[in-house]
Amino acid sequence: MRNRWLRLSQEKPVEYGSIERELHIDATPEVVYEVVSSPEHLREWWPDDAELDPVPGAVGTITFGDPASPEAKVEQLTVVEADPPRRFAFLWVTDQGEAATPGNSLLVTIDLVASGDGTLLRFKETGFRERGWEAAVLEKAYTDHVNGWNHFLPRLVAYAQKLVARP
Repeated sequence: MRNRWLRLSQEKPVEYGSIERELHIDATPEVVYEVVSSPEHLREWWPDDAELDPVPGAVGTITFGDPASPEAKVEQLTVVEADPPRRFAFLWVTDQGEAATPGNSLLVTIDLVASGDGTLLRFKETGFRERGWEAAVLEKAYTDHVNGWNHFLPRLVAYAQKLVARP
């Protein structure tokens, strides 16, 4: 029984603080930057629709589901940084009707670093604890985002690589 207790006590608890991923993409930082910041490319790997001017301070939207449907989920995005081809960052998941701030939104930062013939993409989403959600809401939101990014980030990689593979 003692060994079981030791093994359990050494497990690191989930802190729901940030989601971080590193991905290698066989495309230049310039191509990857366009894929993560331009609405026409975003629509190919992440939301079903995107309306966004990728410049600091711009406010746009992304839509999951049919934009004409009342069941569609619309999220506001506020661009925080746009430094092609190195960094794109935005705030999102803001309560309806509120202007996005670091205390009421989640911050997604995408850093791009040239790596050989491709790009190392460093993804980070923060702000979960800062939202002030109760524990169950925090855990659900964090888990939903982990699952979402685990689904969408591989699509980003495949889409960017498909762009450069076209004849």
